[in-house]
Amino acid sequence: MCWEDVAIGAPGVGEVRLRHTAVGLNYIDVQQRSGGYPMKDLPVVLGMEGAGVIEEVGPDVTDFVAGNRVSYCMERGSYSEQRVIGAKWLIKLDDKTTEEIAAASTLQGLTAHYLVRDLYKVKPGDVVLVHAAAGGVGLLVCQWARHLGATVIGTVGTREKAALAQAHGCDHPILYREVDFGEAVLGLTDGKGVNVVYDSVGKDTFDTGIDVLAERGWMVSFGQSSGPAPALNTARLAMKAKHVTRGGLYYFVKDPEVRARNAAELFGLIADGVLKVEINQRYPLSDAARAHTDLEARKTTGSTILTP
Repeated sequence: MCWEDVAIGAPGVGEVRLRHTAVGLNYIDVQQRSGGYPMKDLPVVLGMEGAGVIEEVGPDVTDFVAGNRVSYCMERGSYSEQRVIGAKWLIKLDDKTTEEIAAASTLQGLTAHYLVRDLYKVKPGDVVLVHAAAGGVGLLVCQWARHLGATVIGTVGTREKAALAQAHGCDHPILYREVDFGEAVLGLTDGKGVNVVYDSVGKDTFDTGIDVLAERGWMVSFGQSSGPAPALNTARLAMKAKHVTRGGLYYFVKDPEVRARNAAELFGLIADGVLKVEINQRYPLSDAARAHTDLEARKTTGSTILTP
């Protein structure tokens, strides 16, 4: 990655020129940069989440005006001071939501939303396993699942991360470097297993995650920080009638009405204090390479923002 000047240009039909005030850092950025999620149109501006103020609107933009505070996600190009972006991707921010909170939580929060409210709808009495429980999505899923009445088990790498996860709704943090998380989960559930596994890790956790599912339990795969999940022999699912699904945020935010509704629920829970967004790292946007290095080395917790 390199930091360089580029021409922005004026917004076209249906577009706005947006000045970023905060940019979100997410593991999808690392995957795109490293080739885990291949990109064909190189060179590119990375970044799938940002927030800021509209500077200029193009023709046929009717829902936004200059001066509006907005956020967005899943439209690459946020590692920039300014950009032109389609107005269809924007979420208007209410007075209670700061741009920093929006940049730290739009992508991760809407991911947490579709995980606990759509792909598997968490209900009271469920037992939930969250991998990377001290990460940005993990902390939100722990809090949201607990709010919905579930018992939450989470995997973390250090005692500091365990304490952070526990402070954000994780009833039982498991130090996966010290114990076998599969054995620990079965011990905590009296051998019954969990109703759902939320797995953003992939290769290192997927198979054991299948093993710890309860009857009719759900494996929800939505990331691959350790590499792609291994091939699945579906015969493994027949015992206990287990389910496997793969998430993708794009398909839950591409409809503007659905996105606006889900974002309103997310930001409302944040404003009410039900969900706490932990911005634990800040980097200058020009130092994005170091931010990637720290994220890959698992030195970060919660959310990270880049500031122009």
